[in-house]
Amino acid sequence: MPLALFALAISAFGIGTTEFIINGLLPELARDFGVTIPAAGLLVSGYALGVAVGGPPLTMLGGRWSRKTMLIALMVLFIAGNLLSALAPDYGVLMAGRLLAAFSHGAYFGVGAVVAADLVAPRKRASAIALMFTGLTLANVLGVPLGTWIGQAYGWRATFWVVVVIGVVGLAGVLALVPRQERQPVSLRTELSTFKKGGVWLALAMTVFGFAPVFAVITFIAPIMTGVGGFSPGAVPVVMALFGVGLVVGNIVGGKLADRALMPAIYGSVAALTLLAVALAWLAGNQIAFVVAITLFGVAAFATVPPLQTRVLDAAAGAPTLASAANIGAFNVGNAIGSFTAGLTIDAGLGYTSLAWTAALLGLIGLSVAAAAGLQSRRQALAPA
Repeated sequence: MPLALFALAISAFGIGTTEFIINGLLPELARDFGVTIPAAGLLVSGYALGVAVGGPPLTMLGGRWSRKTMLIALMVLFIAGNLLSALAPDYGVLMAGRLLAAFSHGAYFGVGAVVAADLVAPRKRASAIALMFTGLTLANVLGVPLGTWIGQAYGWRATFWVVVVIGVVGLAGVLALVPRQERQPVSLRTELSTFKKGGVWLALAMTVFGFAPVFAVITFIAPIMTGVGGFSPGAVPVVMALFGVGLVVGNIVGGKLADRALMPAIYGSVAALTLLAVALAWLAGNQIAFVVAITLFGVAAFATVPPLQTRVLDAAAGAPTLASAANIGAFNVGNAIGSFTAGLTIDAGLGYTSLAWTAALLGLIGLSVAAAAGLQSRRQALAPA
């Protein structure tokens, strides 16, 4: 694989760390700012919505730049957002810093996915996209557990300062290793016209609901472990690391399966995610079984990512950049829906184990949309030319 893919993965590591790090620090943040756990959880859903809202407009604004220049600018924005978060004097400023960093997220992964796909042969596109997203999954193995430990030991601000340093290293990697690619001769009108295709919207909906179960569970993983499972706070980073290992494995497996058979890879990964969400509800009180289940949940979670991202590139053939960024937004709309609906179940007094049932319902919706997309693809394949 080209070295440029590893450069993309370095920045993805920093972005993934800042995205997921809040999950392990919710109790500390809630205590520091005097808010409830669900209110602190809005820092997760707010970030997710920032990705969804900011990605496509930033992609359009940078449409006249080379893709490398765009990636550099987005990393600078990412660093600025995390600096603001590290210095935040109150909850509102922290949310603003999260949103600023989130704006760079959607556009970065959207542009980066197109760059990754263009660097390899067509039959290896899903695997190339998976390699870029490996940085995101490694963030859960290394960045998030380490950041959680740092936040618990030295305060959550120290965690954001570490993320700033990671962002600077990622920026250096892009500058040094990503080749300059000239802007593709595709007009903004052509990029926008791809959204007239029903297949693009079905692909985006698959992403929203197929991935939403992940954050319905993971947003509140710390209080689930300590409040239901009886884990100590110090066990949270360890379990998050195991979840991250699952993400790494799932990302690799998902890329390989998608290169072989795209739609079956989507069906299988979303179905597994849904079933494991139900298993988590049953196993929340059994520590060993819960750890095994959350690790497998991580495998299923990121086994969805390469096929879902590849599906939208296929659906938007000829004008993929804006659709790719929109799909990153769709992942994060799913994140926001998952964490928000799960928070509602907590506020309703249904307990933390209800989150898994919420995740299962969202997964069933995702499977239904995937079935509709598969049916449309078969009809198009059988239609006369």
